[in-house]
Amino acid sequence: MLKEVIATRYVTPLREGGSLPGLVEADDLGTYVAKFTGAGQGRKTLVAEVVCGELARRLGFRMPRLVTVEVDPVLGLGEPEQQVQDLLRGSGGTNLGMDFLSGALGFDPLAFTVSAEEAGRIVWFDALINNVDRSWRNPNLLVHRGDLWLIDHGATMIWQHNWPAAEASAARPYDAADHALSRFAPDVRAAAAELAPRVTEDLLAEVTAEIPDVWLAGEPGFDTPDDLRRIYVRPLLARAAGIHDRITGIEPGTQGAK
Repeated sequence: MLKEVIATRYVTPLREGGSLPGLVEADDLGTYVAKFTGAGQGRKTLVAEVVCGELARRLGFRMPRLVTVEVDPVLGLGEPEQQVQDLLRGSGGTNLGMDFLSGALGFDPLAFTVSAEEAGRIVWFDALINNVDRSWRNPNLLVHRGDLWLIDHGATMIWQHNWPAAEASAARPYDAADHALSRFAPDVRAAAAELAPRVTEDLLAEVTAEIPDVWLAGEPGFDTPDDLRRIYVRPLLARAAGIHDRITGIEPGTQGAK
């Protein structure tokens, strides 16, 4: 299970995200970028963050450590902004935290160079999870000590919002035309050859086990959190097998040798 910390101080809101994440300090003396259950996107955004973030880590991507952050609603009483007060008041209990990478820079595709191999691995992974939010407009990548780190996976796995249609939704192609790394000739076939065999049912079961029960409880049509965890596995397992053949928007000849 993810490490659990208790928020001790709300430091500042981070305006980059639409869900109003915030920087918080915790009882382990760590500093985290926190995302809250009381935000407009709700707990399914946090589920996506855990599933995709923990899957990324197990596949060898650089991903800031995730923790659960226990929030006492009184934490927001001294905040000057009403929006922050309301957010913290509505987020009592278990929320999500991501290690704050001090000194990290936002990735700019015009300022940094990425190898075809690394670009291919990231594009393939984003196709797997159907990440619609790693575009050149909003890369959701950080450069920390010269390395590329993945962040922000809330806008993924859209099929979780409509489980009866999940199979059809998960079968759709992935359009990489606006992907932040499309200009670096991503070698997605090499990435698929390396990564797809590693996306197994056992690995996905390990990843979904990290989701806190409280974020899964009460989902219509599912009796227990474990029932819902098993459903999360299926689209990803099916998608891993052949999504590299359904990535569109990359110029012919830039997907690596067949």
